[in-house]
Amino acid sequence: MAESKRGTVRDLRWANRAALLRHLYFHGPLSRHELGQAAGLSSGTVSNVTAGLLAEGLLREAGSVDSDGGRPRTLLRVVPECGHLIGIDVGETRVRVELFDLSLSELARAEHPLTDQGRDVGQVVQHIGAGVAAVLDKALLGPERLLGVGVGVPGIVERHAPEGTGTGTEGRGAVVHGQTVGWDAVPFEALLRAAVDLPPRVPIFVGNGARTFGQAEMWFGAGRGARDAVIALIGSGVGACIVTGGAPYGGAGSAAGEWGHTTLRVGGRRCRCGALGCLEAYVGAGALLERWAEAGDKGVEGEGQEAALARLLAAAEASDPRVLELLAETAEYLGAGIADLVNLFNPERIVLGGWAGLLLGPSLLPRVRAAARSYALRHPAARARIELARLGTDAVAVGAATLPLADFLERGGRMADAGALTPGR
Repeated sequence: MAESKRGTVRDLRWANRAALLRHLYFHGPLSRHELGQAAGLSSGTVSNVTAGLLAEGLLREAGSVDSDGGRPRTLLRVVPECGHLIGIDVGETRVRVELFDLSLSELARAEHPLTDQGRDVGQVVQHIGAGVAAVLDKALLGPERLLGVGVGVPGIVERHAPEGTGTGTEGRGAVVHGQTVGWDAVPFEALLRAAVDLPPRVPIFVGNGARTFGQAEMWFGAGRGARDAVIALIGSGVGACIVTGGAPYGGAGSAAGEWGHTTLRVGGRRCRCGALGCLEAYVGAGALLERWAEAGDKGVEGEGQEAALARLLAAAEASDPRVLELLAETAEYLGAGIADLVNLFNPERIVLGGWAGLLLGPSLLPRVRAAARSYALRHPAARARIELARLGTDAVAVGAATLPLADFLERGGRMADAGALTPGR
């Protein structure tokens, strides 16, 4: 019984520490008085917890503010340099590795192009290993203060138990099912562990790229403050992060959000996933460029997607009638797909991003909004705001870095322990 009580007290102490650290991270700098009011904790508890965080170098004083008739109150903030994070965006055209401090300010990056739409898993893993080594070297950092690595990948991420749990699936970590890029139950986390030269205590988190992108926009971008939202990523393909009650919705097997593979047209164009009429077969950058080639443009073949899409937009600026018709059609398809999201989930906010979404968005957004209103039910459509993402093309990597960041905050600022690592999320 005494051991149980000690455990309960210890758990409560760490829970208070995690709550205060998280609140300071997102809302600081704040005074101890403001922290206590926000967290509902006594002044003594706040003083004890913040004293420990200050002593460990996780917090620092950040000036002071006047109080009501008393002494000025000292403000506290989280120290950005107290730890480092790596966020990795595995796309279909390149692998991007970025090193951040705790405030998610970029310190270094490395990029490796992909010429096979990311189908060769071994090559992707090699690029990640080289990228991690490169960013640490550029920043003159060792892995001692590395809090973790987050990776955003295309496809469904299935989580397996760590070693020693007796479940029969232990040791595989995160397994990726990326049907559109030919990844079939790839033990991605285990492959990374073997290829990346990091201490065993450094956790690796693997998540769907659209969901990491969505978490970044919800924490720091256009989704901030929303409780029910859909953050849509439009790149080579199409994905979405569905947020309900302020938390990402994963479904029974973490597969929710495959918006690009909802049926837009029965018996329609063949999608990369093998089905007919998927939204991605009409709205994704790859499909849009295919339709342009079918309309007569032969320059698309052999040209990179980003360069080809920029050239398509230049043709629209020059009033090319084929391109104008193609973009008008694409805006209507996208608006119809958004109307489905409005009718199904009743979100207050829909955010469009991804490299292709950000390129197309400024010119298509008015028509997309109009199409969404025409296809959706009036009542939920009137309450849904459709806007562009704010974090740019780095959002997937930033979102990937939030995976180890969230774990660090939940731990109350404790470094991960090699014996207590959890599988990628």
